[in-house]
Amino acid sequence: MDEFARRENFPVATRLLPARHRTHLLAVYRYARFVDDIGDRAPARERKALLDEVEADLRRLYDGGAPELPPLAGLAATVRDCRIPAEPLHRLIEANRQDQTVTRYGTFDDLVAYCALSADPVGRIVLHIFDAVTPDRVALSDRVCTALQIIEHCQDVGEDYRRGRIYLPQDDLRRFGCVERDLAAADTPTRLRGVIALQVARARRLLDEGAALVGAAPAAARPPVPAPPRPARAARRARSADPVPPAAPVRDPGSARLPGFARIAVAGYIAGGRAALAAIERRGYDVLADPPRPARTRLLIEWSRMLGRR
Repeated sequence: MDEFARRENFPVATRLLPARHRTHLLAVYRYARFVDDIGDRAPARERKALLDEVEADLRRLYDGGAPELPPLAGLAATVRDCRIPAEPLHRLIEANRQDQTVTRYGTFDDLVAYCALSADPVGRIVLHIFDAVTPDRVALSDRVCTALQIIEHCQDVGEDYRRGRIYLPQDDLRRFGCVERDLAAADTPTRLRGVIALQVARARRLLDEGAALVGAAPAAARPPVPAPPRPARAARRARSADPVPPAAPVRDPGSARLPGFARIAVAGYIAGGRAALAAIERRGYDVLADPPRPARTRLLIEWSRMLGRR
């Protein structure tokens, strides 16, 4: 357990945020990364016991005791100062438990339900860190976090498959005529590009809906992606469907918009998602040859566009 607790592969929080917010965000990131590393990298036979150990330490923290694991000890002040409830932290553990037994998802709805464990809790914790929790903001945050998780699944198709997991809906794979060995190819087959294009369309819609958190407009329409004709047709076919059920209307869009530093932070997450989508599109939805990652310049452009809107 100590080996995983010492891992510090975390991103640097934006320098635009006050130190107190950076400290809390990094504490949450270390916890989430720690739990994910157990679920992904610990010896398979030990994962369940290790996750149980984390959950016991989390209960110890909320019962008023001193956590024994370093990532949870580092989280204690954040839980106290930001009044973070236990549920989202437990959900992250449950997501990794599910990863040990569920390796395929039949429908997009099934995948969204998984994201409610693996991704949405992080956004809810972020809202607590900025003392910005309202029902409307939670609903919009869930859209953003689900979108970011879908994007990550698209980027990591090959890596996930090598771990024995597929986070692309099985019914979408069948619709486009894919077989599982397509995910092991050196280059993304045309039919699999169509599946990726559909996930990209879904993620973009979710991000656009969640962008109300920062008062941002939907991403501007982009010119056709330069790709071979058959993948391009597959992408158009994917986009012709209604990919995501409409979100429940926000009761008061003005009050849902985040203030101050919370807006800066969440705009950064949305900008990262949009930049990642652009990277996937630039590759013609080829996610296997060289997993697409967002360019820093594109991320900063997207971020500045959102922060420039008033």
